[in-house]
Amino acid sequence: MKKLLKDSRKKIGQVPGSLIYVGEKKPDGVKLTLTSYAPGLYKQEVLDKFDQITEAMELDHKTWINSDGLKPEIIGKIGTHFDVHPLTQEDILNTMHRPKTEDHDKYIFVVVKMLSYDSAKETIKVEHLSLILGKNFLITFQEDVIDEFENLRESIKQNKGRIQELGTDYLGYRILDLIIDNYFSVMESFGDRIEDLEDELLDKPTEETLQKLYKLKGDMILIRRAVWPLREAISSLDKLDSDIIAKNTHPFLRDLYDHIIQIIDTTENYREMVAGMMDIYLSSVSNRLNEIMKILTIISTIFIPLNFIAGVYGMNFNTDISPYNMPELNWFFGYPAVLLIMFTVGILLLYFFRKKKWL
Repeated sequence: MKKLLKDSRKKIGQVPGSLIYVGEKKPDGVKLTLTSYAPGLYKQEVLDKFDQITEAMELDHKTWINSDGLKPEIIGKIGTHFDVHPLTQEDILNTMHRPKTEDHDKYIFVVVKMLSYDSAKETIKVEHLSLILGKNFLITFQEDVIDEFENLRESIKQNKGRIQELGTDYLGYRILDLIIDNYFSVMESFGDRIEDLEDELLDKPTEETLQKLYKLKGDMILIRRAVWPLREAISSLDKLDSDIIAKNTHPFLRDLYDHIIQIIDTTENYREMVAGMMDIYLSSVSNRLNEIMKILTIISTIFIPLNFIAGVYGMNFNTDISPYNMPELNWFFGYPAVLLIMFTVGILLLYFFRKKKWL
C-alpha cells in the first residue's frame, strides 16, 4: 500500500485524464483477446495490437475484448475508438481505485477487485479489473497478464445458459458472477486458516502464532476493502435506467447483490473472530505468565521456613561463653535431625498447597 501511494504521486499536477499507470506490476506485456459471438457462431482471436482488433471486429456480432495487462498506449487507443471518457481511462490505469459503477450514457463503467488465494504462501492476491459495457460490446481490463476467463469463453463457445442469444450485458453479469463466486472460495480458505489458528491458540501459542495473527488481520483488511464498496457498485448497476442493460438481466444482478451481502456477513464474522483470537492470544500469554509466577511463588514459600531454620542454626555463637546453650550444636544426631525437620516442613507445605488446590 505504501508503494502504491508513492506511485500515485506521479499524478500530482497532471492534467485530469492523464494516462499514468499506478500499480505494483510493470505494464510491459499486454495480451488482447477478441471474442466475437452470435446465435450459432463463435470466434476467438489472440492479438498483440489494437489495430488488428479493429480490423477483425464484425458489426453484426457481439464483441468481447479482454486486455491482460494495463498499458497506457493500448488503453488510449481503445478509448479513442470507443469514445471512452479520459477520466474513465485514467481510472482503468489506477489500480488503487475502489469498486464503483458509472453511467456514461454510451457505456457503463464498472470497477471491481478480483481475489485469489495462494494456498502455498497463504496469501491473498487482489487484482484490479475494469469493465466497459456498451451496446453490443464489452471490454475488460485485467491488471495481470494471466487470463482468468478461459472457462467463461468455453461456456460461450458451447452456448451454456443461452449466452450466445443474450446480450453483452448478460456476459458482463457472468464475469461479475465468476468474480463473486471466487470470493466464496477465498472466504472458505480463509475460514480454514482461522480454524487452524484457533487450534494452535488453544494448544500452545508462540511468537510465530502472533505473526500469523497479524498476517490474518492484514488479509482481512484486503478482503474488506474489496468487498464492501462492491455492494454499492452492484446495487447502482441494478438501479441504472439504461438501454444497455436488458430487463431480463436485472434479476441476475439482484442475485449478485444477495451474494455480496452473504460475503459481507461472512467477512464481518471472520473479522470479529480474528479480533477475538487476538484477545485469546493475549489471555493465553497472560495465563502462562501467571502459572509461571504461581510455581515460583510456591517454591519461594516452601523455602522461606527452610531458610529460617537454616539461618537459626547458621548462627555460630560460642556456647562456652554464652549463657544460652544450643544443645543441638554438639548433639551427634543434630545435623540429620535438622534436615529431617526441614524435609518434613517442605512435605507439609506441599500437602497444604495441594489441599487448597493451588497446585
